[in-house]
Amino acid sequence: MARLHEYQGKALLAQHKIAVPRGREAATPEEARSIAAEIGAPVMVKMQAWVTGRACLGGIKKAATPDQAAEAAEGMLGRRVKNFSVDWVLVEEQIKIEREFYAGVIVDDASQSPVMIFSSVGGTGIEQIAVEHPDKVARATVDVVRGLQDYQARDLARRAGIKGKLLNKLAGTLVRLWATARDTEARAAEINPLVLTADGVLMAADCRITVDDYAVFRHKELGIEIAREMDRPPTELERVAYAVEANDYRGTFFFLQLQEDFQRGDKVVGFHGAGGGGSMMSMDAVLRRGYKLANFVDTSGNPPASKVYRAARIILSQPGLDGYFGSGSGVASQEQFHSARGLVKAFLEEPLTVPAVIRLGGNAEDQAVEILERVNGMIPAPVEGYRKDDSPDFCAERLDALIQAEGQPAPAKPAPEPAGRRRPGAERPYSFDTVTGGSVTLDHARCAECNNRVCVEQCARGILSLDEQGLPVLNISREEAKRGRCVECLACDVECYFHGNRGGYVELPIPGLEEYREKAGRSRIGGW
Repeated sequence: MARLHEYQGKALLAQHKIAVPRGREAATPEEARSIAAEIGAPVMVKMQAWVTGRACLGGIKKAATPDQAAEAAEGMLGRRVKNFSVDWVLVEEQIKIEREFYAGVIVDDASQSPVMIFSSVGGTGIEQIAVEHPDKVARATVDVVRGLQDYQARDLARRAGIKGKLLNKLAGTLVRLWATARDTEARAAEINPLVLTADGVLMAADCRITVDDYAVFRHKELGIEIAREMDRPPTELERVAYAVEANDYRGTFFFLQLQEDFQRGDKVVGFHGAGGGGSMMSMDAVLRRGYKLANFVDTSGNPPASKVYRAARIILSQPGLDGYFGSGSGVASQEQFHSARGLVKAFLEEPLTVPAVIRLGGNAEDQAVEILERVNGMIPAPVEGYRKDDSPDFCAERLDALIQAEGQPAPAKPAPEPAGRRRPGAERPYSFDTVTGGSVTLDHARCAECNNRVCVEQCARGILSLDEQGLPVLNISREEAKRGRCVECLACDVECYFHGNRGGYVELPIPGLEEYREKAGRSRIGGW
């Protein structure tokens, strides 16, 4: 679920006529001072990090003056919370609270319906409230067509112990909260605490709204960058990766940075999984060896080779890696040679400078391992491929051994392209575009001297054939190739590199990646 931060959530509540404290977000202490001065009253400064217990972390402070607000903001902005930086604070007026409540709309998977929950006691998590004050909590299933009716909202508040004039006032707020959740297609919309102020106003003092990932594309007005729930704003590299995921529906590509600020001497591995459960087991195997994980990645669901390639390039863009570990479920039904080709292309282009151990269990795993390991001797670092019968623990042990031996590498012939493989020049280019903005180029000058038409033989969809001169060309239109008939299997690139005359190359752009690498101090050829 894609989570909105507090200020965004309160703006939505205000649009649905639920009162919220006056205030705005600030990215600098000076902005915090200016907002506090505009409010003209004591304020709260609240760290905008999507974690619970902000007060315990020093992330919620009172400020009586604009200067105090600036001082509080300065102490929060740039702080590391869960290894990521706090970029924003919310500066809002202090309110005098007379009473606290909880109100929330949550999609309940068990009943397959949204459920409205109300508690006449607020200020803590609803789970804890339900345990400590079971008689103060009431629930009601909401019909998705009719919505929450006013009489249902009154009954809900009554069952939680509310009486008198406050009953109607609370019922109206609950109906408006339902409207907020419905209009944003939220999986959860919670106000905690919903407070009654000293002057009798019901106000959302804090809120949490998460939007269904599959509905995000319908709500561009929300400005959600990545359609999944995170406990912090996305990093720049996560934004780069999500653009790949969002623009290519074939298979999955889930990228999450676990930490950014590794220090020299840390034992850090870039992790590349395939399949959720198997990936978790494989991550544990690496952690048991005393390593930290820079990221979590999952490429599964039969992704094309191009998506695996982009995932690998993104993983290797993180500075300070000591190794690369790929391992998933081990029983994948997808052809593993596609993943192997994606990895090989990425390792050649970096070129790979840290040891890599890849477990490619599944269909055609023997072929996949053969494709993967033929890159050895062509790049500075060793690559080992394993199959489903090789356990994640064994593979993690092999990676550890390779990393430990890195100071005394085994003799290897020098890489023919030490700066990393680049797009070759083409004397007689034959080109066409692909579905993800890439392009395929076959140099017919090189193809004419090739004795092995491996690009045609290995083409996954059989869209290449030989023309009258014996040169590889499309047997479909360029428009059909661009619409997706070319599945970017990379055979005409990787197989041609090893078994042909190196006349084929697939260009697969990753917008924003080179800019990120420059900022991160990560050169294309590795290291810091």
